[in-house]
Amino acid sequence: MNSLTDYFANVHQGVGFIHSCPELAECVQRLGFLPLLESGIQGYAAESMMAEECRYTQFDDGSWEWPLWQWKGSVLREGGCVYGRFFAGKAGFISREWWSDFYNWRRSSHPAPEEGSIEDIILTTLRENGSMITRHLRAACAFTGNNMRSKFDAYVNRLQMSTYIVTEDFVYPVDKHGREYGFGWSLLTTPELLLGAEACLCSRTPQESYQRMAEHLAQILPAATEKQISRLLK
Repeated sequence: MNSLTDYFANVHQGVGFIHSCPELAECVQRLGFLPLLESGIQGYAAESMMAEECRYTQFDDGSWEWPLWQWKGSVLREGGCVYGRFFAGKAGFISREWWSDFYNWRRSSHPAPEEGSIEDIILTTLRENGSMITRHLRAACAFTGNNMRSKFDAYVNRLQMSTYIVTEDFVYPVDKHGREYGFGWSLLTTPELLLGAEACLCSRTPQESYQRMAEHLAQILPAATEKQISRLLK
């Protein structure tokens, strides 16, 4: 393939649909930015790039199979990317190659939470523990009782959009036969703890980082409008 544009077009059009976890990991590395589900740009999502046999399937007994969902943890554990709610509040992958630019740009418009604020308490709790699944972090921050889960999730989502929190892995409950089940729980941490502080440093200005990312996405997605790209990176 001669370019990233060709690569994305081939995967999107079915010439090279993703059939395996290694192919998904390669796709993240090639594209740099990959939303998990629908992104607002036609075909630009891991879900849209999956081969037919790897898409979500629900069986008559109520059970389901979704390779994409099961693979995302393995892609993270390989260490080549970062995962979180980064794209207009929706989850996706960013390769390490592009992480410092993304971090640089997002942090420029999202200053550190004010000391003593709810966001600060969440971050402090997470840093003190290293990593925590969402429900344990919620309990540790005293978000218990009716309607508190959705309120807490909103704070965590904003912290992910601001690159203060990322997903380290996924933890699944186990049944009496030792089999994992369900959609799993996000194991949250900070990018500095996950990658090291140096991986978050960038020599460019925030605007230079934005321009570099926007030009990269425009190369991959020639049919996308400037507004669509801006919305992904905003």
